[in-house]
Amino acid sequence: MTALDALPPSDGRPELVVLRAIKLGDLLVAVPALRALRRAFPDHRISLATTAWLAPVVELVPAVDVHLAQQGFDHPIGVPAGVTDVAVNLHGAGPESEGLVAALGARRVIGHGGSDGPPWNDGPVNERERWVRLLEAHGIPGDPDDVGIDRPTAPAVVADAAVVHVGAFHGARHWPVDRFAEVVRGLRERGHHVVLTGGSADVERAAAVAESAGLPPEAVLAGVLDLQPFAAVVAAARVVVTVDTGAAHLASAYGIPSVVLFGPAPPESWGPPASGPHVVLTDASVRRGDVFSEEPDPAILAVHPADVLGAVDGLGVSAPAAAADGVRAGSGTDR
Repeated sequence: MTALDALPPSDGRPELVVLRAIKLGDLLVAVPALRALRRAFPDHRISLATTAWLAPVVELVPAVDVHLAQQGFDHPIGVPAGVTDVAVNLHGAGPESEGLVAALGARRVIGHGGSDGPPWNDGPVNERERWVRLLEAHGIPGDPDDVGIDRPTAPAVVADAAVVHVGAFHGARHWPVDRFAEVVRGLRERGHHVVLTGGSADVERAAAVAESAGLPPEAVLAGVLDLQPFAAVVAAARVVVTVDTGAAHLASAYGIPSVVLFGPAPPESWGPPASGPHVVLTDASVRRGDVFSEEPDPAILAVHPADVLGAVDGLGVSAPAAAADGVRAGSGTDR
């Protein structure tokens, strides 16, 4: 799916436009609400205004028909005023997002506040539940655990691997390289084939983990995979070990067992579904909570390799019968 700057010509269906313009994890926690909208409005064309680089993952969300490129709030949503039947604000409750949605001139607006919407809750609330509750307040039922997305059609460059995701956008979520390396060694001792993932900014960290843990260079996929190949690797994984980032939400979307390390953000708001094969590790008692800091949050530093390996063992994840390091060459650049 290509991210379009403007709504394509009408296909005869009424238009439903959703605003949710942030990053990968933010998109994936909105999937239950998007799926609820699809069920409630089966005859509408649903357009999602979100970040352009997310196009490969938007293509995997079956509720979305059109991806409109929305880079923050510095330009209007690419839909002419008066064309939209239903506009939905799944972004927030501030004047910027509300202004963009109001400019659509929709017949019906679904959002927080106003005469019809629920008040915004600043307290701890699970983000999947936040957006489902918003829809429920407008008479649209949903399930916050309805997180599934489609699998990419292309096969994964590696399957049945233990995926260790070493990256995060900010240093507050970085876990030390030596601890990742100890986890990798422990996973290999358990017979797992391990690969390291991350974005282009994480290549150096991933290489350092691989060197310390004795992984071959071809096991480093950080900076190699585009979003769909990355999603395919997660969907085909045996287990995912990651900090609180998009990789964790992909594991939830595909029901892959995961161990998620939380630092500045509370798992009560951003954690995986409780019903899934997922374990959250953190220490809320020392959480500093500065998500934009470049220093690791004490809550993530309180987690040790033995905790992670114990969580993997507790999930009952067994190694494949014959694990061998090495992957087929991937393509693309940044995740």
